[in-house]
Amino acid sequence: MKLLKIIFFLAFIHANCQDLKVVTYNIRYDNPKDGENKWDLRKDFLSRQLQFYEPDVFGIQEGKLHQLKYLDSTLIDYKYIGIGRDNSPNQGEFSAVFYNYKKLRLIKESTFWLSDTPEKVSKGWDAMFERICTYGLFEDIKTKQKFYLFNTHFDHVGVLARTNSAKLIIEKINAINKEKLPFIVTGDFNSEKDSEAYKYLSNQLNDAQTISKSLSFGPTGTFNNFEFHKPVNLLIDFIFTSKNNVEVLKHAILSDSKDCKYPSDHLPVYAEIIFKK
Repeated sequence: MKLLKIIFFLAFIHANCQDLKVVTYNIRYDNPKDGENKWDLRKDFLSRQLQFYEPDVFGIQEGKLHQLKYLDSTLIDYKYIGIGRDNSPNQGEFSAVFYNYKKLRLIKESTFWLSDTPEKVSKGWDAMFERICTYGLFEDIKTKQKFYLFNTHFDHVGVLARTNSAKLIIEKINAINKEKLPFIVTGDFNSEKDSEAYKYLSNQLNDAQTISKSLSFGPTGTFNNFEFHKPVNLLIDFIFTSKNNVEVLKHAILSDSKDCKYPSDHLPVYAEIIFKK
C-alpha cells in the first residue's frame, strides 16, 4: 500500500510538472544574395531540424511571411502568432512565435514596438530599423499551467536602442503580466554578455544557460555567419526566464549541419524547463 501511494504521488508530481521544450531561432531572412546559403537551399533541413527537436514553443527572428508559411506547412501540429514589423501581415520581418497547439492553448497575443511609442509602428532611439516584440499567453492543456512567452529581435546598430529595448521589455512584462505568471523571453538580442542590454536583462531575469541544472551543451556562441569551418564564439541569442518560478533542466546551442552547411547564420538555442508550483 505504501509503495502504491509513493507511485501515485510521483505520477501526480510528474503530471503537474510537465517539461516544456523551448527554442529561439534567428532563421535568417530570405536574401537572394546569400548564394549557396539562400533560403530555398536550406529551408528543408531547417524545418526537419525543428521537427527532430520538437519544441513545444519557439520564437523565430527575421522570418518573412513566405518563410513562416513554409514552416507552417511543414511543421505538423504547430500554429504561429505575430505580425510584420511594418504592422502588416504581408510585409517586414516577423518575430513570430510557433506553438504546438495539441499541447498548448493560446489565450491571447499581441505585438509592441521597441520605441518610445510601443503601441504604433515606430523606430526607437538610434535603431536602424523598426523592432518589435511579439508575445502570447499560453496554457498547458494537460496541466492547466499558464505562462507568457515574449519573443524579440534587438537592433544590430543602435547601442542605445538595445539598452532601452531591454528596459522597455521588462517594463511591458510587468504591466502585462499582472498575475505574476511564469514567463520566458526569447530572441536575438544582438548583445554580448558585457553589454548594458544583457546586463540589465540578466539582472531582472534568469539566463537559462546560467541556471541550467545540467551543463550547457554545444558551442560557445550562436552567430556563425554561415562560416562552417570557423569556431562559433559570438553569443547574442538567449533564452531568459522569470525568476523564482521556472527551473531549467537542460540548455544547448544546436550546431546541426548538412554537407558542411548550417541551416541559418545563427545557431538555435534550446532549453527544457519546468514551472515551479
